[in-house]
Amino acid sequence: MRFSTIESRSSSFTARPLVRTVVALITVSCHHAGHALRTRMKIVGIQGSPSASSRSAGLLALAQSRLQGVASSVHTIAVRELPAQALLNAQFDHPLIRQALAEVAQAQVVLIATPIYKAAYSGVLKSFLDLLPQDALRGKTVLPLATGGSIAHLLALDYALKPVLSALGARDILDPVFATDAQITRHETLGYSPLPEVVARVEAALQILIDRAEEFERSEEAARERDELLARLQPRPVSAADQNIWPARDVRWSV
Repeated sequence: MRFSTIESRSSSFTARPLVRTVVALITVSCHHAGHALRTRMKIVGIQGSPSASSRSAGLLALAQSRLQGVASSVHTIAVRELPAQALLNAQFDHPLIRQALAEVAQAQVVLIATPIYKAAYSGVLKSFLDLLPQDALRGKTVLPLATGGSIAHLLALDYALKPVLSALGARDILDPVFATDAQITRHETLGYSPLPEVVARVEAALQILIDRAEEFERSEEAARERDELLARLQPRPVSAADQNIWPARDVRWSV
């Protein structure tokens, strides 16, 4: 019995089909590694209080401190320190206004803190939000923080602030945190200090971000392993000497 001729040509055999197969498998298994958010997030806090020292500023500082472990940078925009005329006249070309808007644009997480007056967020905060372009908060995670004289001001977050954030494109809005004046006490040396119950609510609201950061870290590690594997699987260039090792020829078997 004679089997049909098998022709072996080394020049036509490469690792490319294998590489394509492995790429496809890894791409499917590591699809989540391409998520837009990163392990280390840029965080910006917008302080909307008209006072230099305030309870809402203390609440913002607390939230920022809890995110230090997952942040590549943390910036605070104190709106009261921006030029008043530039804010009121919407002078977008003012250097400080441009810088503040750029910090918001580059952030992945935006923390917005404001006192509540007469069931509304502060006018200082409104003057800054009015400068943000349409969809300025799209693709970002937003946490509203607010303080007020009594629990009766809590609804201002849902009926006054959150609709504005949604209009600016925010779709990932974390559970807002509201604290009464009595829940953030003032110390002579430490400034404003939230009570443990407020600290617990801030941590609960931010836990989803911390969990995401751990997931993103695992995804990035998977992506690094994928790149290393692909680098090892890349075929090396075939030299003329290699081509002569296995010249094209007929191979026949007979029984």
